[in-house]
Amino acid sequence: MEQRRFSGKSHWYHETQARTCQADVQPLVPEAARVNDRFLLDLVVPDACLRTHRAWLDAARAASLHLLPDTLETTRLATLSCYDRLSTALTVAQVFGVQRLCNHYAARLAPLPGPDSSRESNQRLAQITQYARQLASSPTLIDARCRTQLSDVGLTESDRVTFNQIIGFVGFQARVVAVLQAINGQPARWLPGIDSQQDAPGERFAAPEADWQADIPSPQAGYLRPAQREVLAQVRRVPVLEPIADGLIEDENALLLLATLVGALFSGKHAPLLGLVSARINGSSHCFHRLSREVTDSALPDAVRNGERALLAWSHNHPEERALVQAAQVLTRSPDRFSAAQFTPVLEAGFSRDDALRLLSLTALCGWLNRLKIGLGDALPGQTATGPA
Repeated sequence: MEQRRFSGKSHWYHETQARTCQADVQPLVPEAARVNDRFLLDLVVPDACLRTHRAWLDAARAASLHLLPDTLETTRLATLSCYDRLSTALTVAQVFGVQRLCNHYAARLAPLPGPDSSRESNQRLAQITQYARQLASSPTLIDARCRTQLSDVGLTESDRVTFNQIIGFVGFQARVVAVLQAINGQPARWLPGIDSQQDAPGERFAAPEADWQADIPSPQAGYLRPAQREVLAQVRRVPVLEPIADGLIEDENALLLLATLVGALFSGKHAPLLGLVSARINGSSHCFHRLSREVTDSALPDAVRNGERALLAWSHNHPEERALVQAAQVLTRSPDRFSAAQFTPVLEAGFSRDDALRLLSLTALCGWLNRLKIGLGDALPGQTATGPA
């Protein structure tokens, strides 16, 4: 049968089947593709704020250009096309419901030719769309079988690393944009049919310790390029990334940019608290157990583990942290609903605007890290983990 290619995706909720319409179809907001800042999407941000946060914002912009370029050449080991990447980005943006992101990725995806109409292509696109939606909306649904299914439809180990990085990055981007819109006082626009993410089941955190094991083979040192060896040596010194550095080295540039973001954001006394909240909601038991050993209040891990009421009771004695936790919970579960109603109480609790932005951006970064660990391996209860999360 002759294979056919057709262009055009007319709106946010794209299909996995190639369209049969010969005419080019424009996206809802075609100008959303033409932005100067691929990370903030030309969102108006005070100059002073941009200067203060320039280090990690520059890394985020570079990650956007690297993971979601306008053009690229696929190879036998790196098969994800621009269409695959932008389709994934749009799927994740739809899950989180931040309208600015949906418009941007829909506008960039629209003119690209879709995959051919063969059964294999449709199965591949359907599988990666389903996986991206699940990892974004309900990370605990991802297991070894889901990861094997990606390999079954032709994704290589390098593809899987890039694919999971894209899902994590777009989730990070959605939450940072939501926070900056709240700083600007923009109202949250809820899209119909988008539900809040449900917290992971508490039993995932019942084991006292959990080690993490990648299901992507660690590369042999002799097969690494010099640039990969250099990046790996550097990233292994970052405690947050040390457990997953070997699994992510297939794309050393993305790993280095992620390490830059971790170095700029993952610091301060509130970092373990926000990491625990994110890990508890997303279901990353490995992140949760490692961070539990970093907090100074021994009652905090149990409070986070035991759910909303226990954490609320703990926060009665910690008014400063209470507003921060409540903002982080909304941002993690429903970035589309995050607004000044959550951001203003953080300022009223005594945090400066810049500190609040950094801490909530750290919350967004924790969601990225949680999804990398869930998407690339499993926590193994009963083994001893060492070092911070």
